[in-house]
Amino acid sequence: MMKKEQLFASQGGNIILAQIENEYGDYYEQAYGAGGKPYAMWAASMALAQNTGVPWIMCQESDAPDPVINSCNGFYCDGFQPNSPTKPKIWTENWPGWFQTFGESNPHRPPEDVAFAVARFFEKGGSVQNYYVYHGGTNFGRTTGGPFITTSYDYDAPIDEYGLRRFPKWAHLRDLHKSIRLCEHTLLYGNTTFLSLGPKQEADIYSDQSGGCVAFLANIDSANDKVVTFRNRQYDLPAWSVSILPDCRNVVFNTAKVQSQTSMVTMVPESLQASKPERWSIFRERTGIWGKNDFVRNGFVDHINTTKDSTDYLWYTTSFSVDGSYSSKGSHAVLNIDSNGHGVHAFLNNVLIGSAYGNGSQSRFSVKLPINLRTGKNELALLSMTVGLQDSLMNG
Repeated sequence: MMKKEQLFASQGGNIILAQIENEYGDYYEQAYGAGGKPYAMWAASMALAQNTGVPWIMCQESDAPDPVINSCNGFYCDGFQPNSPTKPKIWTENWPGWFQTFGESNPHRPPEDVAFAVARFFEKGGSVQNYYVYHGGTNFGRTTGGPFITTSYDYDAPIDEYGLRRFPKWAHLRDLHKSIRLCEHTLLYGNTTFLSLGPKQEADIYSDQSGGCVAFLANIDSANDKVVTFRNRQYDLPAWSVSILPDCRNVVFNTAKVQSQTSMVTMVPESLQASKPERWSIFRERTGIWGKNDFVRNGFVDHINTTKDSTDYLWYTTSFSVDGSYSSKGSHAVLNIDSNGHGVHAFLNNVLIGSAYGNGSQSRFSVKLPINLRTGKNELALLSMTVGLQDSLMNG
């Protein structure tokens, strides 16, 4: 469709790169066994056959065949090298933050660290860098990026999910981009020279035939500030920082020094006049489901396949009888629950006896709950719950 609409740069459009697959090589190729790599090669061949006239990339695919370009995703990509010297060094996903997970602290990546990573990438010969994401968002409906991930896709991005600029991150990166633009010509056409300035201090110098000179002075010591000497001049380098010198002399930007506006978004309380209802009513829900939505199965059914993602909840209910000899033996019963996720509330005879759930790192969980059975009929009800991801691998 894009080719038909002439959207590629080769047709006069705005699309300069095209991508096939995403992180397949790192996360899925081995999982598919013998068929994994042939599929990746087929996908690359199929993409090239479209004759779009623009380069194709494969993220995190170290064996991407020529001329498809393998690229890097991550928090830092300065050490990444493409699998051929004829391919440019591309950073397709620079993560300025991370997903918000239920039960965990709000993820935050300092603007100084994001700027450091970007400066190091271009210092080490980077060609293209892309933020994932630069503008946060909100997922549609109940869908999310994974189990236990909230529907917010804010990602601590430079622009938040409401479209507001996040200071100082947005402004600090703006100033970084301006500084790199000052070096554009020499970075594109110059040759590079490496110079050690100390145990964890270094310089990468770019010079071109027109006399242009650009220097990146880096201190990769994460704990200690340093003073370095470069071309007979001294420069202060804070810990974990890069200074950019568009003329190999004057520092226009240091990644650890935030000079831009800093502000915090706060919620402002507002007084609202609540309307008074004519009367209140209370509904008490019985544990378990015994109505028209019932169906009977021997054993458990899969939660997601049963509810078709129409709800986060599914009741499993059963009843059984205990004769009088059980209590006379002094036995102690234990309810064992093993689940692929995500959470469960357990009720015995309409009383909550315990709850359990996984987390963002491990959806599966197991729990053992001691229970007191009574003589005669006992009713057991398990309320299974899903938390995030429309098609997560969750089984009851």
